[in-house]
Amino acid sequence: MKMPEKIENVMFAPCGMNCAVCYKHLQTKKNGKPCAGCLLGDLGKPQHCRKCKIKACVRGKGVTYCYECLDFPCKQIKSLEKSYNKRYGESLVNNSMMVKDPGIDRFMDSEKVKWTCSECGGIISLHDLFFVVIVGKRSSDNLNFIPRNV
Repeated sequence: MKMPEKIENVMFAPCGMNCAVCYKHLQTKKNGKPCAGCLLGDLGKPQHCRKCKIKACVRGKGVTYCYECLDFPCKQIKSLEKSYNKRYGESLVNNSMMVKDPGIDRFMDSEKVKWTCSECGGIISLHDLFFVVIVGKRSSDNLNFIPRNV
């Protein structure tokens, strides 16, 4: 999957994840549609995303993003942060603070540069440290996950 010209702001999840580089967004389902991101419905989402306590929490508090909450970073965010730091070398708290200031547009622009393969323009998956290359014409059968040179 090629990186789009602009990563839409709706791809920024409440927790600080850039859904555009999530493995579920990069996989096309049998219906031809990838997961649309945490802020848009539950179609194509794995069970743990559909039942996300963080997403439910922000809805209950009437905010869009966790960083807008007075309790940020709460226990749930700290737990997810620890996991993302350890498993992927990423900080969702730092992502959130970058969205807060200097803003979501600048953050998404920097994410585009960070997660685009410089050789083919493919999107690098944060979760797999792989990038997706399209190799054929059928949408659901043509994805190869190629190891990222780290």
